[in-house]
Amino acid sequence: MLPFRHMDGWALYFAFLIPPLVIGFVVQAWLKKTVAANMQVAVGNGLTGADIARQILDRNGLHDVPVDASPSGPLSDHYDPRKKSVHLSEPVYAGRSIASTAIAAHEVGHAIQHEKAYGPFRVRSAMWPAVAFASQAWLFLLMIGLFAQIAGLMTFAVILYAVVVLFQLVTLPVEFDASRRAMAQISDLGLVSTGESHGARKVLTAAAMTYVAGALAALSQLAYWLLVINNRN
Repeated sequence: MLPFRHMDGWALYFAFLIPPLVIGFVVQAWLKKTVAANMQVAVGNGLTGADIARQILDRNGLHDVPVDASPSGPLSDHYDPRKKSVHLSEPVYAGRSIASTAIAAHEVGHAIQHEKAYGPFRVRSAMWPAVAFASQAWLFLLMIGLFAQIAGLMTFAVILYAVVVLFQLVTLPVEFDASRRAMAQISDLGLVSTGESHGARKVLTAAAMTYVAGALAALSQLAYWLLVINNRN
């Protein structure tokens, strides 16, 4: 698979692959530990994640945005801009914890971004059709280019992957802004106490760092394949 025929090629590949992979594992473990710990801490208001989401949506005039339970398991929480709906995993939807409050508020943050036509959110949504194709096609085309020795096809595949990486970079401000909006909403609306706010911020910070780790890994892989193409020219 690798285009280099000596041990330096393998060393280079692992130099680009291993550090971001380790960072990703560490951040994912941090997220799971942080969420699990704060799922055990009940919020004083007794509201479920679904209640929190509904209150924030209604306070922002988004009465028509539904809040549904997601059947996809833990950490499947998301906002669907096509249906304009918030989907919460069962532990968040029915949970009455700091973590469920923070995660629900974060997803509503995306709904508020949509309503207010937040720039990076609009860019990410516009990119999605191209990214959906690029993420499925780039590796397949790259493998064909490598084995068939077609430099142009390899270059096209890496360009497609660059689109995927750009999407991940655009996602960063979208996610950080959604967390900022979430913290502002739950604090301003009095949905958490000062101590609970600290725990909510920990959950949102850990979640945001998973996107940072993912972007770093994608950038590292893109840099590797750009080096591969340059080495072949």
